[in-house]
Amino acid sequence: MSSFDLDAKFVRTMAKLLEESGLTEMEYSEGERRIRLSRAAPPAPMGYAPAYAPAPVAPAAAPVAAAPAPAAAVAPAQHPGAVKSPMVGTAYMASEPSAPPFVKEGDTIKAGQTILIIEAMKVMNPIKAPKGGTVTQILVANAQPVEFGQPLLIVE
Repeated sequence: MSSFDLDAKFVRTMAKLLEESGLTEMEYSEGERRIRLSRAAPPAPMGYAPAYAPAPVAPAAAPVAAAPAPAAAVAPAQHPGAVKSPMVGTAYMASEPSAPPFVKEGDTIKAGQTILIIEAMKVMNPIKAPKGGTVTQILVANAQPVEFGQPLLIVE
């Protein structure tokens, strides 16, 4: 079996995983070898909405009502304090289900502090705060699937 056959089989396996998981992008690297697959997102991923949409709606409603001007002025994705996901995966707010969350809204954090974990391909990746400040808004729920570049939380 040639190296091409192995690569083609591996790419087909990754493509199947991409399709089954509902992800839109996946990347694998080993040494100099790097494989990246991406596809267009489905128009309305209704399968995920009930699983995580209700949880963030209630917390997000209170800050928006309390401070409508900042929310209307800058969308979370364009906010200068937005911490964005560096990968596709599942966001976890604590190190284990019974543990307290790494951060809560209103917490003061330091640069380099772990703010959440993103699981990607069975690997738990700690996401560190790029700067210190106050967590003003958490934009994802625990165990929520996240996309590359998606805003996770706002630090001011």
